[in-house]
Amino acid sequence: MRIRVPIAIIGALMVVAASGSAAAQPLLPAPDPDPFYAAPADIADHQPGDVLAVRSMPALASFPDTDVTLIKFRSTSSEDRPIAATTTVLSPHNRRPDAPLLSLQEIINGLGAQCAISRELYTTDPNLMIREAPAWNFMLQRGWSVALPDHLGPRVAYGAARLGGQITLDGIRAVQRVPELNLEHSPVGLAGYSGGGMATAWAAAMAATYAPELHIAGAAMGGVPMNLVSMLETLGMNRHPAFGLALAAGLGLEREYPDRFPLTDQLNDRGLAIRDRLVNSCTNDILAAGAGQGALDIAKTTVMTEDPQARSVVEENSLELYSGIPNMPVFEWHSPIDGLIPVDAITDTIHRYCAAGAKVMSQLEPVPDHLTAAVLGVPSALMWLDARMRGEPAPSNC
Repeated sequence: MRIRVPIAIIGALMVVAASGSAAAQPLLPAPDPDPFYAAPADIADHQPGDVLAVRSMPALASFPDTDVTLIKFRSTSSEDRPIAATTTVLSPHNRRPDAPLLSLQEIINGLGAQCAISRELYTTDPNLMIREAPAWNFMLQRGWSVALPDHLGPRVAYGAARLGGQITLDGIRAVQRVPELNLEHSPVGLAGYSGGGMATAWAAAMAATYAPELHIAGAAMGGVPMNLVSMLETLGMNRHPAFGLALAAGLGLEREYPDRFPLTDQLNDRGLAIRDRLVNSCTNDILAAGAGQGALDIAKTTVMTEDPQARSVVEENSLELYSGIPNMPVFEWHSPIDGLIPVDAITDTIHRYCAAGAKVMSQLEPVPDHLTAAVLGVPSALMWLDARMRGEPAPSNC
């Protein structure tokens, strides 16, 4: 599995992103050198989920007898602007028409275009395939196709959880519209953990209103940071070994909400230097750049007040505060004493779903560790998804 450090410590940066008189422009990722990823000039003429381009990709040795297809499609930014997004589909050579489709939201820790899963599939680092191949091959061998969306979007907006849900849903729309994949009427599932779980959970909660035509059989989500505001209150201003990811997430939100989350304006010289190191970095470099730092180390002053606009951005990306209810069964798992995410926010959100009539199966993993809980819950999540794909009634322990 990939490194599982949650993005939710962005809360500590919410008090740094105070409004300024003239907001600096966020640092965007370097343009992808492959023109396939670029938005077409007429993107505003397309509807969410419209297929913009399809490319057959080279075979991957870790996935025998599997076709790899890259799809570019129209999606929507957090501020309702048209964007081009991508998803990569792994599908068995001899797949039957309308076999199950799983949209798997991987954790993408990064600010650079090369951090996207469509890029990492072809990385020179073999550890990615060693970690991911067993679970993915389990699904492929059952005849499923697996869609892997680049759910941070074209600006690589790490931290923008709601955006991830929209891209996930539009990616499913697009996959089902590619004739050669034979997935138009397939049962669809969602899955993801931690940061990928946020994109999954947002997609599940938004599906009824954002993509009501989709028929999603079930959503499996684990270790989901449900409330980024409460994470602010939990973390406070303490230094943290993963602070680089906190700053990266703040910079990602600034990319997605440049007028409402002007983080750059509030960075001191040290903060700006770290920002410049992060702008096109992925997990390991981000962790190294910010290790042991804290919000007070990188801000211009130590006297900071919460800015209403910045707070509203974090609230808009906090699932506990979103009124939507999944219109499909949900499997959810987490550690009951997770030291990295507020468990109360998960519990309260699940209770709200249950009260609204959703079928939820919640599973506690008896370990005090976010990362171990991820691994322990995967077998149950896959078995639960398999039953949903076969049309079995969903259990509930609401």
